[in-house]
Amino acid sequence: MTERLDQLKAFIKKVADSDAAEHQAKGIATDPVGTSGNPSQQILTPANVITFCRLLLTIAFLVIFCSGGNRYVALACYAVAACTDFLDGQVARRTRTVSWLGKIMDPVMDRVLLFTGVLGLLVAGELPLWVPIFVIGRDVYLAIGASILQKYRTRPVDVVFIGKVTTALLMFGFCLCLLGVPDVAGAGIVGVSWLPGLNNQSGCLGIFFVYAGVVCSAITAAIYTAQGIKVRGEAVKREGR
Repeated sequence: MTERLDQLKAFIKKVADSDAAEHQAKGIATDPVGTSGNPSQQILTPANVITFCRLLLTIAFLVIFCSGGNRYVALACYAVAACTDFLDGQVARRTRTVSWLGKIMDPVMDRVLLFTGVLGLLVAGELPLWVPIFVIGRDVYLAIGASILQKYRTRPVDVVFIGKVTTALLMFGFCLCLLGVPDVAGAGIVGVSWLPGLNNQSGCLGIFFVYAGVVCSAITAAIYTAQGIKVRGEAVKREGR
């Protein structure tokens, strides 16, 4: 049982940061403990507490919003949770309390927050169905791609700036949609029912930020795909030699 647990820990570390995991396993880690290059084994760090609070706020938002509770309270929970996405990373780096748990939890909680927002708005009938399908489907696609890429390179593909822009646009758009104002007249650009705001149907201003986020999301997926194909090609070429 202990051996399996150790294997699981080693696998999780490899997925979270293969370079740091390898350096620690070989005893050649030179960065100070608690930095990104040499995470600690600590659990109750200030940054991890903030990340855990983000989870609680996310759950509170979903319960309040989907049960028809006060929309402004739900929005406050979601907005504060979204702000902690930036805060916990800064706290961890500045206080040298970067941990393996934090490296694993932070990206997971980011996706949970994003999925909760999009699903909450879908349940409330304030987002067309294709938006959550696209947002969640893109992440599933990238997760599958990352798992396949592990066969060719342990280090994950580097995060691109437009990926961060995507998250910011979607989060801001969701917050405005949760608020429900301002409401703008339909632009009348298209005649399809599944593009509120761009058709003749009025919509919240936030939907336009969501559309921008979806476009950036598609671009991000294309960039990651191209990088993955390049990594695979280089690996196959090396093996061929």
